[in-house]
Amino acid sequence: MNMRKIIERILFYLILLLIWEVIYKLNVEYFGIWKVYSFPSPIDVYKTLVSLVSDSTLGIAVLVSLKRVIMGYGISIAIGLILGLFIVKFKYIDENLTPLILGVQTLPSICWLPFAILWYGLNESSIIFVIVIGSVFSIAISVESSIKNINPIYIRAARTLGAKGWKIYSDVILPASLPGIVSGLKQGWSFAWRALMAGEMLSTTTGLGQILMMGRDLADISQVMAVMLVIIVLGLIVEKFIFGKVEKSVRHRWGMVSEN
Repeated sequence: MNMRKIIERILFYLILLLIWEVIYKLNVEYFGIWKVYSFPSPIDVYKTLVSLVSDSTLGIAVLVSLKRVIMGYGISIAIGLILGLFIVKFKYIDENLTPLILGVQTLPSICWLPFAILWYGLNESSIIFVIVIGSVFSIAISVESSIKNINPIYIRAARTLGAKGWKIYSDVILPASLPGIVSGLKQGWSFAWRALMAGEMLSTTTGLGQILMMGRDLADISQVMAVMLVIIVLGLIVEKFIFGKVEKSVRHRWGMVSEN
């Protein structure tokens, strides 16, 4: 990214902040349309962020939440990949299990919280369970759809050249389906974050969700907004430096973008 684009992006966000502040001034301070506890100003959000950072509350919460989501997401990837491969491999499982998975995937993560609490109690295991159940099915579905959408000529060519059994999967099917699988993993990551927030908001343990709930209980909308911004920034960082690089590498590998 050249300097001009950096400046343009900074100006864009500064304009957004200015619009935010103007909306706050007009609707909260001047006309009194909204209550002060219902809409925060960017200055108050900044002060809250500084306060949360200065006493290490935010740093500890971010580390704890990242640890949970990485553990849960890692388990989801392992289970989702295996489940997706089984669905593709066995027609009986595909015909009977796929509709059920699609139906279960529509359930919000918060629906699984009663089961998590009853089975594991209010602890780390219950939060990990909610994260896994919230993202595993989207990953499985992405694996299944990515493999099914491969150009059949690749498989026929591999079989003509003598590839059989697992060699077709390892050398042809999985590499060819990687672009779709990576997109599915990105979606699974977003589902994992949503599930994490649902789990932490009903738990008394440290985490971003717990800070979010404290802000709600104290009617501190600035704290709520501050945590939301932190979650957005974390998501952008992961997208930029992890999924973005992996996706770019895969696209280059398959000639989907130029090297320039």
